[in-house]
Amino acid sequence: MAPTDDAQAQRKRREKAIDLHLRTQDPDQATAAHKALEAWVARSPQNAEAYEEVRALIGEARSAILTDPKLTALKPKKRSSARTKTAALAMLIGTATVAFYTLDGPIRMQADLMSGTGEMPIVALADGSTMQLNANSAVSFEFGEHERIVHLLRGEAYFEVAKDAKRPFTVETINTRARALGTAFNVRLAADTRVIVTEHAVDVASLMSETPKVRVSAGEEVVCCTNGRAGKIRTVDPAVALAWRRGQLVVDNVTLQAVIDEIRRYFSGSIIIASDELAQRRVSGTFNIADPDKALNLIGASLGITITRLGPVVIVRG
Repeated sequence: MAPTDDAQAQRKRREKAIDLHLRTQDPDQATAAHKALEAWVARSPQNAEAYEEVRALIGEARSAILTDPKLTALKPKKRSSARTKTAALAMLIGTATVAFYTLDGPIRMQADLMSGTGEMPIVALADGSTMQLNANSAVSFEFGEHERIVHLLRGEAYFEVAKDAKRPFTVETINTRARALGTAFNVRLAADTRVIVTEHAVDVASLMSETPKVRVSAGEEVVCCTNGRAGKIRTVDPAVALAWRRGQLVVDNVTLQAVIDEIRRYFSGSIIIASDELAQRRVSGTFNIADPDKALNLIGASLGITITRLGPVVIVRG
């Protein structure tokens, strides 16, 4: 589904809703915050919808707390009534905060579009461009009269950009800006940002410093921004580097840890490598990451290691 022109306003409403809700949980602000929240919700149906979304998310966090045996088993020591209430409140707030982050609260509040585990949706954007998200990725949009900005909040995305000379098309991550020059290109956010160009060129610049931008052409990639600057431009085979778009992972002499990290995008449970030594073993090959079980079986057979499944948990052992 294409994002609408109201995407920015919708995101701001969600941010406002979570801010007001959290303020109502603070005893020092609760009375005033409740009044402000009621007035804000009454102002428009869109505000009310945003608040219901936040309430649902907080409800998921609460459910996570109540269904976790480790948390429900916690019992505070007997103290004076006031101190007990204070300690219980502090524990509840702390636990709810952990659950909120565990359930992707911050990303869900910022994102206009997210892909789940194993999902790789192709999306038509409002300007006529096309975007494909890798699994477990998130973006927000800032399309205006003079520019088009996609914020890659997590994961990876491939873009085929519609021409519009009056509105440059830019993808921004936490540390990098990639501006398209009539282009198809890929952006991946990890510890750094990796930009791969398949058509025409992209100007890549650091958002961490004032270092000069670099121009990356078709068949090239750059990693940005180690030490606040773009790295060396390298030649790359896009068919190999972007094999994820076909549901494949093509690797040559990379660590088992790196391969498992990628498979986790497509696996709904947990994958645990039994030892650091095993995690550093080198792997080469082509794996069908769209089918994580097959990929894990192939890794086990090729490395002569054991893949043990315990419900939603997979343990990789030497």
